[in-house]
Amino acid sequence: MWAIYSFLPFFSVIKIRSKGFHGLITVVGNLAAVSVGTVLRLKGEWKHDSKYGKQFNVHDYLETVPATVAGIEKYLGSGLIKGIGPVYARRIVNHFREDTLRVIEEQADRLLEVEGIGQKRVEMIKKAWQEQKEIKNVMLFLQSRGVSASYAVKIYKTYGNESINIVKTNPYRLADDIWGIGFKTADKIARQLGFDKNSYERCRSGLIYVLNELANEGHCFAVREQLVSETVKMLELEESLVESTIDRMVEEKWVIPDENNAVYLPPFYFSETGTAKRIKEILAVQAPKRAVDIERVIKEVQAECGITYDEVQLEAIKTAVTSKFMVLTGGPGTGKTTATLAIIRVFQKLGASCILAAPTGRAANVDIILMYNLLKAVSNETVVILVGDVDQLPSVGAGNVLKDIIDSGTVPLVRLTRIFRQAMGSDTMK
Repeated sequence: MWAIYSFLPFFSVIKIRSKGFHGLITVVGNLAAVSVGTVLRLKGEWKHDSKYGKQFNVHDYLETVPATVAGIEKYLGSGLIKGIGPVYARRIVNHFREDTLRVIEEQADRLLEVEGIGQKRVEMIKKAWQEQKEIKNVMLFLQSRGVSASYAVKIYKTYGNESINIVKTNPYRLADDIWGIGFKTADKIARQLGFDKNSYERCRSGLIYVLNELANEGHCFAVREQLVSETVKMLELEESLVESTIDRMVEEKWVIPDENNAVYLPPFYFSETGTAKRIKEILAVQAPKRAVDIERVIKEVQAECGITYDEVQLEAIKTAVTSKFMVLTGGPGTGKTTATLAIIRVFQKLGASCILAAPTGRAANVDIILMYNLLKAVSNETVVILVGDVDQLPSVGAGNVLKDIIDSGTVPLVRLTRIFRQAMGSDTMK
């Protein structure tokens, strides 16, 4: 019996026959490597789909080599083994009967006895059979270590036939290389392999996990003392070991420290410093001189829109057309949208083109990595206007970017405070 999992990340729907059940059973799950004619042992649960009816959802499965002549013919003729299609499968099975799979495994050159099979095809079959064996060996190894089918799929797809060697050498690479396999899963596999609890690989992976968890909470970095404390607690290690691991990680550029005792993962460090640099570069370019009467243009826009802007909204418009980088902020209902539309109308009347972007969708602030990519994409001649409410929602990722830019005091800021939108009984400001 071979244990084999789907080794391609595809969701499959198959039909099977099973003793004790009338007719075909619908099976869904990660079964992309299953071939016609194979015998399966499935682990999962029954579910009822509103559209397709009763289905068996597979979590894990075992594939057994078929034992009957008919089963072997279907198995070989499924396309699993390159060089054997339905026609050759029939010829091979008719010649070797129940002994077919043993012959392919142990005496593949005997396939020359079958009509139409030459040495070139035999070599092709040998190679394909060996590849299938290697896949099965990898999956058997992973299964015996408690790796689920879905993770086994990802591991094999990433490392191929090197999977066993890589997992044995450093199971924590799984957390680095494979999306969805985090530190805790890798640590569980490592424990089953008898990996040293105090290993550098484990401590390094644990530190990266803690930094990523902090990033998920909105932090670009961790103060070193905090990082050490949380890692010691989670991994149950000596503080000195964690400290020395951080030092080695700095040397190997897994993390980057700064002069304030902060420890960054590289993407956040380069995004934070890069964002500051890009803002300075944009501000360094002088705003274009407007050979137009801005007051007159604003009055035209007010007349066209049927709106009279208040003093702060007028300030926002004038700041926008005379600055290179600006922040427009204010609470809910204070007129950010109205002011933004006015700014667009004025720029259009001045002959400028405007591009609006909501990189994270409605009502979500930009994180530091997205902000850096945004600023890299615009030229130094571009006028950048950030609009948002720092008190309403945090960033979707690491970094409270809008608040940090405001607090830096390096860019012009207009804060709207007068509430225009508060209908009777509205919960907007509650």
